[in-house]
Amino acid sequence: MKTLLKFLVVAAALGLTPAAATAQQDSNAAPQAAASQTAPAGEAAKKAIDPIDHAKPEAGIGMPDGRMGFQNQYTAIGEDALWFHDKMLMPIITIISLFVLGLLLWVIIRYRRAANPVPSRTSHNTLIEVLWTLIPVLILAAIAIPSIQLLAAQYAFPKADITIKAIGNQWYWTYQYPDNGDFEIVSNILSDEEDKKRGEPRLLGVDERMVVPAGAVVKMIVTSNDVVHSWGVPAFWTKMDAVPGRLNETWFKVDRPGLYYGQCFELCGARHGFMPIAVEVVPPAKFAEWVAYKGGTMPGAVKPTSSDATVNSPIANPPPATVAAHEATEASPAPPAVVDATATAPVSAPKAMDLSRSDTH
Repeated sequence: MKTLLKFLVVAAALGLTPAAATAQQDSNAAPQAAASQTAPAGEAAKKAIDPIDHAKPEAGIGMPDGRMGFQNQYTAIGEDALWFHDKMLMPIITIISLFVLGLLLWVIIRYRRAANPVPSRTSHNTLIEVLWTLIPVLILAAIAIPSIQLLAAQYAFPKADITIKAIGNQWYWTYQYPDNGDFEIVSNILSDEEDKKRGEPRLLGVDERMVVPAGAVVKMIVTSNDVVHSWGVPAFWTKMDAVPGRLNETWFKVDRPGLYYGQCFELCGARHGFMPIAVEVVPPAKFAEWVAYKGGTMPGAVKPTSSDATVNSPIANPPPATVAAHEATEASPAPPAVVDATATAPVSAPKAMDLSRSDTH
C-alpha cells in the first residue's frame, strides 16, 4: 500500500496522472480557444464601429494646399466655372489692366510739362468716343453670356437622387437624411491631437463626415438654428447661406469617390473658424452599408421593426396555425369569429330605462 502511494505521488509530481494531463490539456487549449474567439469578435467589433473603409485625405484634392487660385474641381459646374475664370476672365482682366497701365505711362511721359509745354485744345474726338463706348459693351456682352449660362445651371436643379438637410449651429453642423429614414448625424471639429492621429488636415477634420454616393445628384437644403452660417465646399463650387427660419437650396454631383473639405463661410461668432465641413463620396454600395449602420433605410426598402433580422423572419417565427372550431382544445383555442367587413356592423339595442330603480345610496 505504501509503495502504491509513493508511486502515485511521484506520478502526480511528473504530471502523469489522468487529472494532471487533463488539466494541462485544458490550460493549453484555453488560450488557443480565447485567441480563436477574440479575433472574430475584434473583427466584428471593427465592422460594427466602421462598416466602410473611410477615405483618407489626399494632398491637393478637396483641401487647401497653399496654391494661388482655386482648388481642383470635381463637379461639372465647378469645371465650367473654373474654365470661365481661368480661360476667359483672367485673360480679359489682364489685357485691360495692361492696356490702361500702358496708357497712363504714355500720358505721363508724352504729355509731361517739359515735353509738351503748350497743351492741345482738342475737346472732342468722335472715333475715340465711339471706341471707348463700344469696346466695353462688347467685352461685357462676351462676359455676360457664359456667366448667365453658368448661373442658370447652378439654379436649374436636376432631379435629385438624394436630399440632405444641413443645419448650422454655434458651432457645429448637423445633417439629416430624409430620403433614408430621416436619421441625423452631428459633425464636430476634431482636436489637433485627433487630426494628427487620423491624418486629417488641421482645423478641417470632423468626427462625423457627411457621406454621399458617387454619381448621385445631391440636393442640399441649408438652414440654421441660431445665426447666419454658410455651408460650402470649394472643390464642388458650392456655397449656400444658412439663414434661421429659411430653407435655401443648392445641389452638386460628384463622380470621383474621395474626401472633400469645406468651412463655414460666414462670421457666425467666436468659434466661426472651428466648424469645418467634411464630405465623403463613396460608391453606392458602400453608401447603402453606411445608411444601414446609421439606422436608416434606402428608398424602397422596408426598415425592420427589430435590430435582429430573425425576429421578422417567417422561417424563424412562423405564424400560428389556424385551428378549426371543432378541433379547439384548451391549449389551442379556436380563433374568434370573423365578421364580413361588408356587412353592417351590429348595433346594440338600447335598454329600456328602469324608472323604479334608484342608484342613489
